[in-house]
Amino acid sequence: MRLLLVLLAVFIAVTALGFWTNHLLESATAELVHDLDGIASQIKQQDWEYALAKTRELEKDWEKKAGWWPALLDHQEMDNIKFALARFKEYVAARDSALARGQLSELREMIMHIPEKEALSLKNLF
Repeated sequence: MRLLLVLLAVFIAVTALGFWTNHLLESATAELVHDLDGIASQIKQQDWEYALAKTRELEKDWEKKAGWWPALLDHQEMDNIKFALARFKEYVAARDSALARGQLSELREMIMHIPEKEALSLKNLF
């Protein structure tokens, strides 16, 4: 009986930790996507200086928020986001609206995909 209680406690702890980390991932990615949407509106308005400043802030926020993610996520996915962010920053600096908006869209999808991929669901289990 004692073993069953210990196993139940471990199961509950692991499940709670999974939901908590997923919540943290969802909130961090929501903030990053919100920042990306703000930059997108500045690009549409052709406010390149503000968009570049916000892109630099986004890069710093990414480093802060994603600092603990490698313990949970695939390093390849993290690297892909980092590379996409670097390309996006250069497109904004070059004031290329089409490439910046395309890269922004890709970056947004890659960031939004993180909590979906890591969520505790039947789709991810099987």
